[in-house]
Amino acid sequence: MSTFTRLQKRLSRLGIESHFNNDIYTFNKENTTAQVLLPNPLPLEEKAVEQLLNFASVKIPNSLGKVCTARATPDFHPGTIAPVGSIVATTQNFIIPAAIGTDINCGMRLFTTGLSYEQVCKQKSSIIAQLKRVLLQDERDVPVTPRSFQALFDQDISAWLSELPQHGLWNSVNYERLRAELDKISGNHLIVADSKYAPEAFFEKRDIIRPASLGTVGSGNHFVELQIVDEIMDRHLAYQLGLQKNSIVVMIHTGSRDVGFYIGQRWQDRAKALWPANEKQPKSGLFGLTDNDAKAYLQAMGVAARYAWINRIVITELIRKSLSTIFHQDDSQLVVDISHNIILPEQCMNIHRKGATPAYTGQITLIPGSMGDHSYVAVGKGNEEWLWSCSHGAGRAERRQNMRNKKVEFEKTTLPWQCITLKEERLREEAPIAYKPITPVIEAQQKADLIQTIVKLKPWITFKV
Repeated sequence: MSTFTRLQKRLSRLGIESHFNNDIYTFNKENTTAQVLLPNPLPLEEKAVEQLLNFASVKIPNSLGKVCTARATPDFHPGTIAPVGSIVATTQNFIIPAAIGTDINCGMRLFTTGLSYEQVCKQKSSIIAQLKRVLLQDERDVPVTPRSFQALFDQDISAWLSELPQHGLWNSVNYERLRAELDKISGNHLIVADSKYAPEAFFEKRDIIRPASLGTVGSGNHFVELQIVDEIMDRHLAYQLGLQKNSIVVMIHTGSRDVGFYIGQRWQDRAKALWPANEKQPKSGLFGLTDNDAKAYLQAMGVAARYAWINRIVITELIRKSLSTIFHQDDSQLVVDISHNIILPEQCMNIHRKGATPAYTGQITLIPGSMGDHSYVAVGKGNEEWLWSCSHGAGRAERRQNMRNKKVEFEKTTLPWQCITLKEERLREEAPIAYKPITPVIEAQQKADLIQTIVKLKPWITFKV
């Protein structure tokens, strides 16, 4: 009996019908349908299927708001409440805050360094020492002002830049380049925000604020990784993006840190509190918001989203400053900054992406593997059936808690990766074997016409908190 046949039987006992055809699983339960793109060798977990169907069936009694479509990409695996790798489109008046949780606007950023592997190899120990201090030991000076936060939340990132003090980190940045790079932040123009939803500490009567989380990577699967351009599949697009074989690029994966937690938790609690008192609460823990409450949530989410973007900007500038100190040059350029944990108003719907990346036609997207596997830069194909999205990575094969008690053999990968961390347990939790292999994840999405790869990136040095 096959693994899927056994799973079918278990799901059937839960009232879930399922079938598999051409790398696509289709699940039905009580008039709710969801589909998962997942090639046969990759694991499918019962809990993730249940979570996806719960996500797809969220509704509020006596409300017209509803879920329109539910899909999942090959990095599909269970999350805390909603599964990672899922995309759910709802009507314009309907929002599900718990779908993206508290790590609002977690996303990926990639920038070139203008340096070759041959150049950086000679300075590897200096690079590690310098970035370890900045990324892991909090040796940074990032002053901001209440006025800059007011401008960020009530206007935009450009206004935030105009209100920054001219000392600390900001004394050495290239503002002309920074402003030009704002156009490469995907989804930025779709976000609305209001400072009234931001933490009050940002507006205390002080000239300078130094938020503890600004310019920090965060724990878990977040990282900063120096990578080598290993293989070029599309020479034309690679050239346009400044990606040359054997050059060094930097990939950043982080989100809105404590601001996302502050806003995400409050709005999950609010959605639950607004549930009709005379109605039975859903066991899934997924509560919707509608109409004015949904609009207000999007403004609050926008506060965390913009904070996540400036967090990635600050990390970029800290790394640029460190590398320019070592190499006495800075020819780096942003390739893209793209979110994978956010709700965006698109196609006359609200598209909820929980660990999934926008992949519209011509859109540059990033799909990392584990720290011992390749990552990819790809271009979206605008597949409507899969809600104009693709995976945000390989996806976990083993839960973090399970990895803590495992004996991990790191020699099994032949790639030249090295992880720099202050926490020994992070090496086990985030070991390459904890993740699915990236190759079938990429191949399935190319076959289904979600993406087309541009370049393959090889890991070199990964920094994890």
